[in-house]
Amino acid sequence: MKINKYIDHTVLKATTVKEDIVKLCQEAKEYGFFSVCVNGCYVSLAAEELKGTDVKIAAVVGFPLGAMSSEAKVFEAKKCIEDGASEIDMVINVGLLKSGETKLVEDEIRAIKEAIGDNVLKVIIETCYLTEKEKRTACQLSLNAKADFVKTSTGFGTGGATFEDVALMKEVVGDNAQIKASGGVRDLETAMKYIEMGVTRLGTSSGVMLVTSGKAKEGEY
Repeated sequence: MKINKYIDHTVLKATTVKEDIVKLCQEAKEYGFFSVCVNGCYVSLAAEELKGTDVKIAAVVGFPLGAMSSEAKVFEAKKCIEDGASEIDMVINVGLLKSGETKLVEDEIRAIKEAIGDNVLKVIIETCYLTEKEKRTACQLSLNAKADFVKTSTGFGTGGATFEDVALMKEVVGDNAQIKASGGVRDLETAMKYIEMGVTRLGTSSGVMLVTSGKAKEGEY
């Protein structure tokens, strides 16, 4: 098991410049990460940098608040796919979920999935803002809407992934969707525990450190 193939190598800060994206892509190629995860404006640049490689491009949509219109999210997702992304990490409308507007939340996820077709959709439920019941509901809505993944966090909220949240998400989705842990995945021990719990993707800006540390460097992981 090679941990590099679990990693979405990520740069999403507001201050990200083109040179950061070029470096991100170079590292992804060097270490064989599964994908890079970038903001929409940098998808074309990432596609150019990764041309001829098997490194995928994931683009965030509705990031990081999730509070824009569904129409805007759908347009953004389609544009990112056109520019070269093959995976979309969308943020749900947390406020609508907490308002009990579950049909609107589900319809939005479904609309984005339909807009991107066979491309991968990851649904960021932003667990730090949700009650246990709301987390379960968000996961179920994602399943109903045929999303491919549920994802813990944007990394821009009040908290990131936790083992407790991943266990809860796994309980709801079972084998019907994959799980991405994101936010605070900064050491090999934490990353490995998530993988043992059934996580199939890790969103982290610490990917290089994970694959060059200790046992991973020795080829054990």
